[in-house]
Amino acid sequence: MTRDTLRTIHKFAAMTATLLIGVFWTSTLISEIFLSQDAVIWVKNTIVYGVFLLMMCMAMAGASGMKMGAKSKHPKILAKKKRMPMIAMNGLLVLLPCAFYLCHKANAGEFDTAFYTLQGLELLAGAVNLRLMFLSMKDGFGIRQGKS
Repeated sequence: MTRDTLRTIHKFAAMTATLLIGVFWTSTLISEIFLSQDAVIWVKNTIVYGVFLLMMCMAMAGASGMKMGAKSKHPKILAKKKRMPMIAMNGLLVLLPCAFYLCHKANAGEFDTAFYTLQGLELLAGAVNLRLMFLSMKDGFGIRQGKS
């Protein structure tokens, strides 16, 4: 696979993953604040289905990024490498379990303290991941601009 192909895959996967997390986060916030419980249930179910696409995009972005920057000592690439485990752990240990549990609670009509506590945690963890992913995208674009 050529470097240009890897770069295209990496950019597409990273941008799609960031977009998905942004859509999940925004739709959760909007449905919780402005819409009905039926809308919240729909959002929670949609997120659970969308998580599978998100996991594929994250895996593709991680694998292509590691392949391209495996031996690099570039400070921006090193920063991206340092962020990726935090993004992955936050996703796997916080966001993924929250998505499934909140979907279960919403479908059962259990909008209780546990639901809203975890909803707050999920929104916070999602905001952290979005921030880290935007920083990585900024560094990635900065690497390319430096080579122009």
